[in-house]
Amino acid sequence: MAWFKRSKQNISAESRKREIPDGQWVKCAECGEIIHIKQLELNMWTCIKCDFHFRVGSREYISILFDEGTFNEFDAGMKSGDPLEFTDTKKYTNRINSTMRDTGLSDAAVRGIGKIEGRDVSFACMDFKFIGGSMGSVVGEKISRAIDAAIEKKIPLIIISSSGGARMMEGAFSLMQMAKTSARLAKLNEEKIPYISILTDPTTGGTTASYAMLGDIIIAEPKALIGFAGPRVIKQTIGRDLPEGFQRSEFLQENGFVDFIAHRKNLKAQIAKVLDYAL
Repeated sequence: MAWFKRSKQNISAESRKREIPDGQWVKCAECGEIIHIKQLELNMWTCIKCDFHFRVGSREYISILFDEGTFNEFDAGMKSGDPLEFTDTKKYTNRINSTMRDTGLSDAAVRGIGKIEGRDVSFACMDFKFIGGSMGSVVGEKISRAIDAAIEKKIPLIIISSSGGARMMEGAFSLMQMAKTSARLAKLNEEKIPYISILTDPTTGGTTASYAMLGDIIIAEPKALIGFAGPRVIKQTIGRDLPEGFQRSEFLQENGFVDFIAHRKNLKAQIAKVLDYAL
């Protein structure tokens, strides 16, 4: 059977199977579809087969929402301190520095001012890839400054939330940001300036318990996990099964916690409609 054996030497270079470069293809977590990264980007980072919304960062949301070349970022170099000198598997300062190198971000929020369909808005966006989008002192300060800018310039405020909750490495300093940002939003409300809150997967913990759920209009992406405690913790506490789809966008809309759900492809247009109505 020697004649049946194939040798690599007998296969031409042109006919050999080409290797797919790492990072060029991604698999949908919902349906398993294999998608080229360029195709995914053109489809607003949603699955071409089932519309599953992949988690994306602040830079992607800026490119999706803002008129080209209009977004100006502020406080880009703001970095967290280490007030508690916290150490778990590594020092908090080391964790911050390594995450900064890996992500190109200074912390888990980006804030600035730009135009959406020609309208100026003050904007802040959380980024889950920076320590799970956790809310520390820098996130609270950037959110607060975004609110202050909206008040000063009399322009609408938009915040996109994506967070695992308060940042435990900063302890009470992190929890203080809930009160700080909520108090700023009360001032914004007194000035009758509209605030649109956009909830993405996931929006949980102290973020949900503060500014994420205080919007005049609350928009969610499809099937986003939104809640305070996680489903498993709640089930263990109450000792019974939870409703199907519990803490997902559709469940929250049905129960009055979300105004409407927007597909990422339509998000900019729907925000523009809300702004036209509110202003």
